[in-house]
Amino acid sequence: MSGTNSPEAVKKLLENMQSDLRALSLECKKKFPPVKEAAESGIIKVKTIAARNTEILAALKENSSEVVQPFLMGCGTKEPKITQLCLAAIQRLMSHEVVSETAAGNIINMLWQLMENSLEELKLLQTVLVLLTTNTVVHDEALSKAIVLCFRLHFTKDNITNNTAAATVRQVVTVVFERMVAEDERHKDIQPPVLVQGNSNRRSVSTLKPCAKDAYMLFQDLCQLVNADAPYWLVGMTEMTRTFGLELLESVLNDFPQVFLQHQEFSFLLKERVCPLVIKLFSPNIKFRQGSSTSSSPAPVEKPYFPICMRLLRVVSVLIKQFYSLLVTECEIFLSLLVKFLDADKPQWLRAVAVESIHRLCVQPQLLRSFCQSYDMKQHSTKVFRDIVNALGSFIQSLFLVPPTGNPATANQAGNNNSSGPVSAPANSGMVGIGGGVTLLPAFEYRGTWIPILSITVQGSAKATYLEMLDKVEPPTIPEGYAMSVAFHCLLDLVRGITSMIEGELGEAETEDHTITEEASSPTQSSEQQDLQSTSDQVDKETVSRAVWEEMVNACWCGLLAALSLLLDASTDEAATENILKAELTMAALCGRLGLVTSRDAFITAICKGSLPPHYALTVLNATTAATLSNKSYSIQGQSVMMISPSSESHQQVVAVGQPLAVQPQGTVMLTSKNIQCMRTLLNLAHCHGAVLGTSWQLVLATLQHLVWILGLKPSSGGALKPGRAVEGPSTVLTTAVMTDLPVISNILSRLFESSQYLDDVSLHHLINALCSLSLEAMDMAYGNNKEPSLFAVAKLLETGLVNMHRIEILWRPLTGHLLEVCQHPNSRMREWGAEALTSLIKAGLTFTHEPPLSQNQRLQLLLLNPLKEMSNINHPDIRLKQLECVLQILQSQGDSLGPGWPLVLGVMGAIRNDQGESLIRTAFQCLQLVVTDFLPTMPCTCLQIVVDVAGSFGLHNQELNISLTSIGLLWNISDYFFQRGETIEKELNREEAAQQKQAEEKGVALHRPFHPAPPFDCLWLCLYAKLGELCVDPRPAVRKSAGQTLFSTVGAHGTLLQHSTWHTVIWKVLFHLLDRVRESSTTADKEKIESGGGNILIHHSRDTAEKQWAETWVLTLAGVARIFNTRRYLLQPLGDFSRAWDVLLDHIQSAALSKNNEVSLAALKSFQEILQIVSPVRDSDKPETPPVVNVPVPVLIGSISGPGLNRPFLRTDSIGERLGRYSSSEPPIVTDELEDSNLWWAAWNTWYRIGSESTKPPITFDKLTFIPSQPFLTALIQIFPALYQHIKTGFNMDDLQKLGVILHSAVSVPISSDASPFILPSYTEAVLTSLQEAVLTALDVLQKAICVGPDNMQIMYPAIFDQLLAFVEFSCKPPQYGQLETKHIANAKYNQIQLFAPAEWVALNYVPFAERSLEVVVDLYQKTACHKAVVNEKVLQNIIKTLRVPLSLKYSCPSESTWKLAVSSLLKVLSIGLPVARQHAASGKFDSMWPELANTFEDFLFTKSIPPDNLSIQEFQRNESIDVEVVQLISTEILPYANFIPKEFVGQIMTMLNKGSIHSQSSSFTEAEIDIRLREEFSKMCFETLLQFSFSNKVTTPQEGYISRMALSVLLKRSQDVLHRYIEDERLSGKCPLPRQQVTEIIFVLKAVSTLIDSLKKTQPENVDGNTWAQVIALYPTLVECITCSSSEVCSALKEALVPFKDFMQPPASKVQNGES
Repeated sequence: MSGTNSPEAVKKLLENMQSDLRALSLECKKKFPPVKEAAESGIIKVKTIAARNTEILAALKENSSEVVQPFLMGCGTKEPKITQLCLAAIQRLMSHEVVSETAAGNIINMLWQLMENSLEELKLLQTVLVLLTTNTVVHDEALSKAIVLCFRLHFTKDNITNNTAAATVRQVVTVVFERMVAEDERHKDIQPPVLVQGNSNRRSVSTLKPCAKDAYMLFQDLCQLVNADAPYWLVGMTEMTRTFGLELLESVLNDFPQVFLQHQEFSFLLKERVCPLVIKLFSPNIKFRQGSSTSSSPAPVEKPYFPICMRLLRVVSVLIKQFYSLLVTECEIFLSLLVKFLDADKPQWLRAVAVESIHRLCVQPQLLRSFCQSYDMKQHSTKVFRDIVNALGSFIQSLFLVPPTGNPATANQAGNNNSSGPVSAPANSGMVGIGGGVTLLPAFEYRGTWIPILSITVQGSAKATYLEMLDKVEPPTIPEGYAMSVAFHCLLDLVRGITSMIEGELGEAETEDHTITEEASSPTQSSEQQDLQSTSDQVDKETVSRAVWEEMVNACWCGLLAALSLLLDASTDEAATENILKAELTMAALCGRLGLVTSRDAFITAICKGSLPPHYALTVLNATTAATLSNKSYSIQGQSVMMISPSSESHQQVVAVGQPLAVQPQGTVMLTSKNIQCMRTLLNLAHCHGAVLGTSWQLVLATLQHLVWILGLKPSSGGALKPGRAVEGPSTVLTTAVMTDLPVISNILSRLFESSQYLDDVSLHHLINALCSLSLEAMDMAYGNNKEPSLFAVAKLLETGLVNMHRIEILWRPLTGHLLEVCQHPNSRMREWGAEALTSLIKAGLTFTHEPPLSQNQRLQLLLLNPLKEMSNINHPDIRLKQLECVLQILQSQGDSLGPGWPLVLGVMGAIRNDQGESLIRTAFQCLQLVVTDFLPTMPCTCLQIVVDVAGSFGLHNQELNISLTSIGLLWNISDYFFQRGETIEKELNREEAAQQKQAEEKGVALHRPFHPAPPFDCLWLCLYAKLGELCVDPRPAVRKSAGQTLFSTVGAHGTLLQHSTWHTVIWKVLFHLLDRVRESSTTADKEKIESGGGNILIHHSRDTAEKQWAETWVLTLAGVARIFNTRRYLLQPLGDFSRAWDVLLDHIQSAALSKNNEVSLAALKSFQEILQIVSPVRDSDKPETPPVVNVPVPVLIGSISGPGLNRPFLRTDSIGERLGRYSSSEPPIVTDELEDSNLWWAAWNTWYRIGSESTKPPITFDKLTFIPSQPFLTALIQIFPALYQHIKTGFNMDDLQKLGVILHSAVSVPISSDASPFILPSYTEAVLTSLQEAVLTALDVLQKAICVGPDNMQIMYPAIFDQLLAFVEFSCKPPQYGQLETKHIANAKYNQIQLFAPAEWVALNYVPFAERSLEVVVDLYQKTACHKAVVNEKVLQNIIKTLRVPLSLKYSCPSESTWKLAVSSLLKVLSIGLPVARQHAASGKFDSMWPELANTFEDFLFTKSIPPDNLSIQEFQRNESIDVEVVQLISTEILPYANFIPKEFVGQIMTMLNKGSIHSQSSSFTEAEIDIRLREEFSKMCFETLLQFSFSNKVTTPQEGYISRMALSVLLKRSQDVLHRYIEDERLSGKCPLPRQQVTEIIFVLKAVSTLIDSLKKTQPENVDGNTWAQVIALYPTLVECITCSSSEVCSALKEALVPFKDFMQPPASKVQNGES
């Protein structure tokens, strides 16, 4: 009011008042003097007041009666101009609030008079309004009078006045109540208003304050008036209309509800007056039945009257909305009435207004909730809420079923389409042609009934059309479709309201719960109690709320579903369909949240059915849940609600044609755009509300599966569905409209399953279960036919699994369990997807970053890998391939972190069986290779054994040789790895072992593992060896070979890592076991020829039978074992049963050596050689690897003794040495006593002897298959002896030597096959020894050397050795025989190169070089041992001479010329040493028998019976002659000088021989003689000289010697005489012819000899010369003289020299006498 209080405003007011009064006095000046006076005195009054008072306004108010008086008088004049001026002035005063109560009363009275005179009616109304609104001075009667005045003006004839009065009445009524509200506000501090109890029964108004009392009286009278009763307070009312009264009531109720709620008096009015009034007024509507004839009813029925009825409904709406809590019972009646008004037999307008009213309720969910609480949840009460919903449903149905004909308005409307309200097209004009196209108006169409959908309200607000038609008196025409549209919106708003309310409250409840639990979990002690208290309250509150929610849903869902399903089916408008679906979706979700399964499933079923083509046979939807819903009518309190099945005729655009998913698809099915719309809703439902779907997942997914199938979506990687071709049947037809939708749909589908990660565990399980059961159905369908199966479920299981990796544990078992079943399905496509899904999940699971990570969560890791292992039980190769590819990928991505999962992964590789095809084996093997190359270091050591087993198992697969061979390579790599990481592996294994041991002890069971007592690391090695051992006896030679090489290399290279005790197992369980198996296989192998090695591989003839192939294996194995025995003997010998092992090994060597296979037997000997090179255990612990030293120079053995060369370089020998440290430090190798050692050697000797005697013994009969040992074999055999002998020499006795001799002799006697001879023999002309012969001599050499340094008891073996050698010497002239075998001489053998397989001829060797070498050895040996007692005693010399006599006597007849020459030289050497020894022992007679032998030998040689060959050259002859000369020289130097020690007979024989040699035997024939002379010139001379020399030995010590000289001399002289005589004769006979050269030479020689003799005699002591001799010399003279005539100048010169010495004989005879005397 600041505007009217300001000084300026007051000043203006005073001025205005004064001017008003002046104007008034002017107007009234003439006609109404009293008024004029009053006005003038009024001016003075105003001035006075203004002058006297400071508070001018207050003063004015006090005096207002006087101030107003002039104006009132002015109004009394009833002069319009004056009246208007006065009213304006009065209004001005009022507006400044300077009117007192009295003045106001006066003013109202004055206005009443004006009203009764019908003057200035509008101004009156204005004045009343100003008066009442500006202040509160008007009360009681004055007020009622003012109100009545307005009412009276309302009922005038003037329209404007009427309407203005009506508005004023409304405003006045409002003002009255506003005053009361204001009054309450002022007093509220003093006394708070008590809320009214509904049952209060107060009538009195005495307690009411003034404004309240006015309001009360007013309201009470309004009720009276509407009820057509007389008012109590509004005295003076003349008339009133019900419609206006109802409008006023409604506005009061609507605008001032708190008045009624706070004051008992008013609420009492509501109950006692308003409600009965409404009910009474409703009666015509209730009783009225449309179309019932008046005659039939006993009393005339009042027709419903639209304006009243409509206003009543408005009042009811307000009552229900505002005062429901006060008027529970009354509202029940109202609501029941509303429901009744929807009946089909009510007038259309009534139904329309009723629907509008209901719509108003439907947008107030809290109100609905109250209904539900107050009625539906109470016993014995009407189920109001349910009825409302069902009524709407029935209403909608009735609109479809009952065409609206009985309504006259409709009939009338058909005539004039321009009537008010939205224009509706006639029913048949649903199609409106526009430009040739057809546009559809939104409408519902059902069984021929077409109802347009009108857009009537904004969603969520109930803006009514007909309830607002307050100006209409006649019922309006209701356009077609209006009621349906409102009802439709009622449903939608109802659903929206309920769901948003309940979900909001649910949300609050959940958050409250959450906070409460949080508070409760961390309270302080003191507050705990109250917290618990609040929690329990909270829980109670929630239980109550939940009960209400559930009741609300239970009450409404049937009706809603029935109506919505019908509408969905009838809808032809996309937006409407969308709304319906949204409603169904929200209801389904709400039911789900509240756990109301039946209703939830019913709504979902409805959506599902909408998605599929009509009458589509989908079992899930027609199953139990659906059966309870479809085609049943629910009887709800007498109202029958039909569930209408979707109608088949569709007004929808067909967008897709596809095949139904069935075992036998019949024809095709069509999808309409509505189906697709429903499908999207379904997807939306699943996506947003998956958590509450529970078991309905089954429905949802089954439907989606069918839709996906019909649309032809196929799964792609990761499980997402992509549009794919339909595989069979009439191809799926999709319109472009749906084609653009498909990617969206498939995207939503994927997102749907992606969102499963936000579901709680239980919901997730529901989802998985649903997918599994779907998949089972698909599997059943796919049985027995190879048609394309539905892979929807499998693909989605995969997708769900992938997005839920973070909690994979909870769903892993059901998920993978099911997928494993799918993997076993006979339909390959199904299977393939099962495997794809399973492997993708496993891979994803392993790569996912779990919390905690897998490395710390072994249980989870094993869980993830387990299905991979399970896949091994499936036999389909395609599945196994997938499994292995998965393993490969896991290894490549996850290999480093598999940890405890390794056994599973390796198990998968190992589970591949031989019969499973090459590609599988190859893939599995790839995995294994990857493991061995990259992952050994990362896996737990306990898995290494599995790796070994798996690698071994691949070796045994016979599908693909390369894999087997490569796997052996892998085993080698593995062993290498063990070796490098030995210490760490050992530590880890020991730890593990300890843990297992502990567990086993706790459980009280023994610990089982292979090779148990050995430590775990050693067991690992043993497993490796055992695996390789198995591979060594594989049927395929290449595998055997590779495995064998690997096994022995491994044992050789890494064996040092083993504990000492483990070697026992290695020897017995691995190596000997292997040898036994190989020996058995080899001896029983097939001898049939293998034509080719599979395919077109040619096989070398040396490997073309199984037997030959096994032979190779045997060789390899034996060599390997032997090598290990050799290199590791320092480890093996300390083991307890080394000697037993040694025996077994020797036994194997022996059986191999005696096998009838050259390759095996030779290799056996090589192995024998190898183990015999062993020295006693090494003493120097630092160098365990020093090569074995044999203390004799061993000849180079054939080949290398290392066996087949392995192409593996063994580097790291140094580290082996280091590793040995542990053996040397902890337990230095035990030096076994020599005895045990020699036992081993003697065992070896016995084996050697058995091999030798068995193999060289000639067979009894011969045929082409007879096995005769080869030269290399025999050579190797003999070569073993020297090494062996070194160790047994101390105990080697004569028996042993005898045995040895037999073997050497037999070995040398073995012939060779003519096939082999070119390779073994040199060409015949070269004198070279074969290796065998060298070996034999070496053996004897070694013996002889040993004897030489050995003790005496050994030396008696010399003679035996000589015997052996001499036997060999004899071979030069007489080769040995080999049993009964016929051998050919080598020169005659024909080499069978052309016919390779013809029976071989056997060729005797060329023994000459061997014999000769033996002879040389004899000589050497004899030179060393001639004096030896044993040699002397055993007549060795005699034997030598005897042996030599053979070749010497044969001379030119010897097989080789060299033989007799060597024999001679040997004889000379031997004699040069032997004769002195013989002379020394002459007395003992030990050599007696030797002399004659020697004499004969000389005789046989010098005068041989063999004739020299014709082609002998002069030079050769001279050389041979010189040899004879050497013999004579020997006689002259070594024998004759010692004649006195030599038997006489012998000397005589020698002399005779010399004589024979010195005289050319005269031969009768000239030629013979010529030859003889040619041959023997030098020889004869030598003989002669020797004779001569021994004639004058001046050292005649014994008579014996002198006798030799004399004899020699006489022989000589006699011979000279003979020669000369013969020469003279021949010369005489020959005449002029010269004599032959030889004869001339001879004569010259004789002449020279004579001169020499005479010289000798002169030099000799005279007493030494016999007189007889001189006589013989002188007797020569005449003969010499006779020769003077010869013609040869040479003879003459010789003769001259011979004659000259005779001058010494020319002395006087006297002296001669003297000489004679003396």
